[in-house]
Amino acid sequence: MKRSAALVLALLVHLLTLAFLALGAWAVLAHLDSLVAWLVGGVSLAVGWALRPRLPRMPADAEVLDRAAAGELYALADRVADRARVKRPRKVAVRDLATETVYDHVGVPRTPVLVIGLPLWLALTPRQRVALLATAYARTPAAEELIVDGALFTLASWHDALLGASAPLKIREEAQAKIAASSLGAIDQPGTTYEAAGFFGRLIGRVLGGPVLLAEYALTALARAGRPRAEERRAAIARRVVSEAELAELRDLAAGGYLAPIQAAALRGESVTAIRQGALARHRLTDDGVLTSAPHSELLDTAGSALIDEELLRHYTRAIRGFGLIT
Repeated sequence: MKRSAALVLALLVHLLTLAFLALGAWAVLAHLDSLVAWLVGGVSLAVGWALRPRLPRMPADAEVLDRAAAGELYALADRVADRARVKRPRKVAVRDLATETVYDHVGVPRTPVLVIGLPLWLALTPRQRVALLATAYARTPAAEELIVDGALFTLASWHDALLGASAPLKIREEAQAKIAASSLGAIDQPGTTYEAAGFFGRLIGRVLGGPVLLAEYALTALARAGRPRAEERRAAIARRVVSEAELAELRDLAAGGYLAPIQAAALRGESVTAIRQGALARHRLTDDGVLTSAPHSELLDTAGSALIDEELLRHYTRAIRGFGLIT
């Protein structure tokens, strides 16, 4: 019930955005010789455009890898995607200082893109790398989640436009009061036109902002109620590839502790190969002794992981120069 209610409310929000765009287009096209129609239509189109849901975009600092130069990494991404039953990424990119790995459909063509954060990737065993990709694929939002998230973005834009300027207005009012107090005569004081315009602007914001706040609160509550079901869906997708124990191992590692040794090694001037070997050596230490090799997976063995490291060597070398900036 709550799922359907959230979807209906989100669709109503999107219909409102479309109504602004349709009204603006109609006002302009149906009254080409009217200046008022052009003004009304232009404002309506601008509002609709500002409130449109934003499509995911490639991060500005992401570098797309050529499939020919990173064939082993692309092959791994395809194998894990097939096991998770999601679309294979058409592009694989890396980020030097971002720790998260994200899979999303970007742009108007909805191109599936996998973006890998190098700091965490450098510290993982082959088995953990598979778990990381599985987790990234599992976090892909479903269609209804995209609709609801887009509506929440639109409502947040309404909120900011109608009610979000209260702090700047208060600052301006305080500045105006100080100017008035320090003025030598009434002729130097600001007139009441600005005060009246500000009052009516805030009044309109409060009147229109009430329904917006109510809709935002309701949709946020409905989306929060559906979060456990979404988390269960994501966990089920990830478990198609790896076990729950492997997912828990990755969560514990990603929570912290892996970065400090890498940062220290980078500051000491160690090479990428030495940093990578040090990370793998730490994973070979267990309560029962020392493993002969780092834990691997049927989807990625030790040799395949090493080939991927060779493909990314140039990117690692560039990235470790900035590892000290990561907090």
